[in-house]
Amino acid sequence: MAPVRPADRFDAFRAFADRRGQPGDRLMESLARVRVGTADSPGAWAPAVAARVGLPAAAGLGPAEYYADLAAPHGCRHVRVCAATACFAAEAGRHLAQVEHELGVTVGTVSSDGETSLQAVRCLGYCYTGPAALDGDTPCTGPALAGQLAGREPARAPDIPAADDTGDPVLLGGVLHGEPAWQVWTRTVTTGCPDEVQREVGVAGLRGRGGAGFPVAAKWAAAGRRPGTVVVANADEGDPGSYADRLLMEADPGRVLEGLALACFACGAGRGLVLVRSEYPRALARMRDAVDQAYADGHLGPSVHGTGVTLDVQVVQGAGSYVAGEETALIASLEGGRGCARPRPPYPTERGLWDAPTAVNNVETLAAVPWIMRRGGGAYARRGTPDETGTKIVCLSERFARPGAYEVELGTPVRRIVTELGGGLKDGAQLMALQVGGPLGGFLAPGALDVPLTEAALSARGAALGHAGMVAFDERVAPEDVLRHVWEFAAAESCGACSPCRVGSRRGLELATAGVPPGAEYRRLSRVLAEASLCAFGRRIPPAVRSLARVYGDRLAGWDQ
Repeated sequence: MAPVRPADRFDAFRAFADRRGQPGDRLMESLARVRVGTADSPGAWAPAVAARVGLPAAAGLGPAEYYADLAAPHGCRHVRVCAATACFAAEAGRHLAQVEHELGVTVGTVSSDGETSLQAVRCLGYCYTGPAALDGDTPCTGPALAGQLAGREPARAPDIPAADDTGDPVLLGGVLHGEPAWQVWTRTVTTGCPDEVQREVGVAGLRGRGGAGFPVAAKWAAAGRRPGTVVVANADEGDPGSYADRLLMEADPGRVLEGLALACFACGAGRGLVLVRSEYPRALARMRDAVDQAYADGHLGPSVHGTGVTLDVQVVQGAGSYVAGEETALIASLEGGRGCARPRPPYPTERGLWDAPTAVNNVETLAAVPWIMRRGGGAYARRGTPDETGTKIVCLSERFARPGAYEVELGTPVRRIVTELGGGLKDGAQLMALQVGGPLGGFLAPGALDVPLTEAALSARGAALGHAGMVAFDERVAPEDVLRHVWEFAAAESCGACSPCRVGSRRGLELATAGVPPGAEYRRLSRVLAEASLCAFGRRIPPAVRSLARVYGDRLAGWDQ
């Protein structure tokens, strides 16, 4: 009997849903609509939602109990307060208790009268002005957060400060200088060819900006322009400390869509999807408006600009999951399932969304493609370093004197970003630790900032490039609290698909909360997490913890294993 290849594995949910017309997006939208305004547990309403789209009860209960937005009870007024890294660093996490006191409701519950509910989320994209919360869809930010939610002060949510450090921005030209989008799409789709797009992106050396750093042209080539190919714009920017994707979607959504259109053209895809995280309501609205405008202008739809190219784009709202930003988990969420990572192979470029070849690129990656097509891949390749070309948007957190989003060339020294662009820490505070690349990226000590901003250089120091968010911790936050925060994030956001990460993250939190050196048990736990976790989430936890322990030395003895 021939062995069963991974690509031949039977997926019961996919098979059943395919017979029902692939109602994944309708299921998620229906679950979200019903959840609003009810404090009942998913068991009371999710099965009926699934039945209405022709799916079994388990198909509704699975996502409703998994995604944070669907699992959290909702009152008439629903408040989402950020408990992520930058907001935690802003006030050492004290804002959570302040908000609970002002609203008279604890996190994860609804007030006794059913009026107000409070949900803790991990990143709202206001890392530059935290702590932050969304009161419905109204953002409130800053030291007076609790007073704003109580109505004593007006809601405050400043725009994202943005600046260019390159002299010729690839990504921020529209944001800073009003450069219009859709300047190369018409020419490319009418007189160009898919090979031209793929060739220029290959010459540019563009790598994915979502964290994995995979060569974009190679991913597109792997999709093979097979029938039914789909391109997904991953706008599920979940790394606390990063808000580059939010900036691009809100301030220059047309450029993101133009990049998606060019990617679809290169891949021979007639369909594009944009998944925007629910924590970004303004970005979601701007992207949907931009799609409508693109159809009206003839950039999308049947016979684009009089050619034989048909391209349809849909914007989908996420439901609250960090791991769903991983490409296989994102595809599962688009299909209406739990956003858990899937084993590879098969890779998404072979069998992705509903088994179609699928290329997944993040927002910042796609936003670079129009510049490359306008100026040429060679011009892009001369930016950055020979091995890691181009530019990157670096996001600095609220603790900096000049927080905001800065476009820099890869290879720029981290110390220059911290001291010159960011101006050091505000109010003369002392930098104790710098987190780079997200919650599981890694930490650098103040004396270890003489490192270029590249994936290779940061990895050699125990950190990661990731989305290039930088969160500063000053002397007001105890090392033990930072350690516990890392483990809290890991335990809360583990998708649960594999035992090493599901069990290991929770046990790690227990050890961190105990406040004693972890000992031999943690050494075993760390090894299992790093070697046996299904995806990069679990594998990255031990290196992140080790880097933090190295920064604080004896104060976190035993965690450097």
